[in-house]
Amino acid sequence: MNLDNLFKNFCKKNNLEINTYQLAIINKLKNYYRSNFNKSIFKKLFLKNDLKPFFYLHGGVGVGKTMILNFFFDLVEEKKLRQHFNEFMLSFHDFAHEKKEKNEENVINQFVKNLKSKTKLIYFDEFQVTNIVDAMILGKLFEQIFEEDIKIILTSNIKISELYKDGLQRDQFKPFIKIMEKQSIECELKIEDDYRKTDHNQKQRYFYPLNQETNFKINKFFRTITKEKSHSSKIINVKGRNFKIENFYEGVARFDFNDLCNQNLGAEDYLEIIQACKFITLDNIPQFNDINSNQQHRFITLIDIIYDKNIPLAVTAEQNIDQFTSSRLLENSFKRTISRLYELTSEERNNEARVL
Repeated sequence: MNLDNLFKNFCKKNNLEINTYQLAIINKLKNYYRSNFNKSIFKKLFLKNDLKPFFYLHGGVGVGKTMILNFFFDLVEEKKLRQHFNEFMLSFHDFAHEKKEKNEENVINQFVKNLKSKTKLIYFDEFQVTNIVDAMILGKLFEQIFEEDIKIILTSNIKISELYKDGLQRDQFKPFIKIMEKQSIECELKIEDDYRKTDHNQKQRYFYPLNQETNFKINKFFRTITKEKSHSSKIINVKGRNFKIENFYEGVARFDFNDLCNQNLGAEDYLEIIQACKFITLDNIPQFNDINSNQQHRFITLIDIIYDKNIPLAVTAEQNIDQFTSSRLLENSFKRTISRLYELTSEERNNEARVL
């Protein structure tokens, strides 16, 4: 696989700037591919001691991490799986719950063996650990994944040593960090500008501040995109819990921030809700601080899932997108959320909005 030339052609075809930082990552991906996916048994035996099944790419928001790993993932011909990390962990918890109800043991081993029958490579975009339950499971889970020779590539905003930083009972998470560091090719991608904030990609569906004029604008916008669509309410059921979408127009949904982020909802609920939506309008996003950090955490998860599912978004907020504040604990992950808000509300996704 001649990744260098393929990447240059990819950039040229998509009118993307080629820079030395990204080419350096491409070179490391080339070596990773040769080591882990080489068909030669002799070469595999020769390289066995140097094999690292984990490719961990971290860097600031908007530097092109996802673009590079998407490019690489699309070229890999082996059985592969791209999944949001929240979805992956939910699938594990569901599997574990089902097996425990049957009093079955070795749940992690069973889950990973089942995974191995489906894929040789897993891709997690924007990997983060914020949940104490997941933090306690990940060490054994990933250790078994590597034991079964399943490869993992992922992007993250932070380096391995800072995962779950300041999290509850982090000492119990440190063995997982050691596993990651031992098994990973860890790379950092640095670029001066966030490509999602360029003039070409400025926000077009972000309305502020929260006042009568903004309310008029968002109402007018929503009437436009729901014209000739029938209104209904929609009930989403998540494991016996009902969530009602009051403003639902054939896949176009409108929510208040409190509807989604001031209730006891999590990734599992958001995945089911968003599955029913083609376009989302979210009203009244507040400023964030240490007092409403729980709501901010839900908002981060919500935006991650909306982004991962490629759903266009319109929002109203208290302030300009560059003026958001954050709780101290969530400052790092919230930088990614802000960058994704730029992209989700940008001209680039207007084409998707027009087909509604």
